[in-house]
This record gives sequence, C-alpha cells and structure tokens, in this order.
Amino acid sequence: MSFVLNHPSGLAFRVHVQPRSSRNQVVGVHGDALKVKLTAPPVEGAANTACIAFMADALGIAKSAISIISGHTGRRKTLLITCAPDRIPVLRKRLEGVAAAGA
Repeated sequence: MSFVLNHPSGLAFRVHVQPRSSRNQVVGVHGDALKVKLTAPPVEGAANTACIAFMADALGIAKSAISIISGHTGRRKTLLITCAPDRIPVLRKRLEGVAAAGA
C-alpha cells in the first residue's frame, strides 16, 4: 500500500485526519494516506493524542510504540511504529487489513 513506508526505526505510515467526526473510524485510503475520522477536536493536541490511541487500538499495539514524526499541526501526518525488524511484516499486514476494512 502506498501509505506504508519503511523507516530505520520500524514502520511509518501516512494518515489524513478528519477531526470532530461523529465517531472514530478508518474510512479507507485517501490519496497516499489512510483516512481516519476522529471525534476529538483539533485543539491543544487532542486530535493527535486521539489518533495515536485509536491507531494503537486498531493495530493491537501499545500507544507508546506509535509517535507522530511529521504533521503535528496539520491534517496530514506521518506516524511511526517503533518495532523490531521481524515485526514489520506483521504490522504491515495489520495496516493493510485496517485500510481494507475501512474501505
């Protein structure tokens, strides 16, 4: 998938966040990013915190394993999953599954 990127520390992926939605959900792929709707408003980092928590839950990993590496103040963000190289194929498959389920 075009939104998943290799990274020296693990696996990175792009998201397009739509804040103030009626519910938290992945709605598919938007261009070269995974489109995520969040109920949190885009103020004081609330949407960023919600995005990390939602994606961690959707992927079945700890929130501490995900960080935002670019796009802190915009809708387009790049998230990094810090993991061992042997976990990358598993996480890539989970990301693809989350995208397919939202489409």
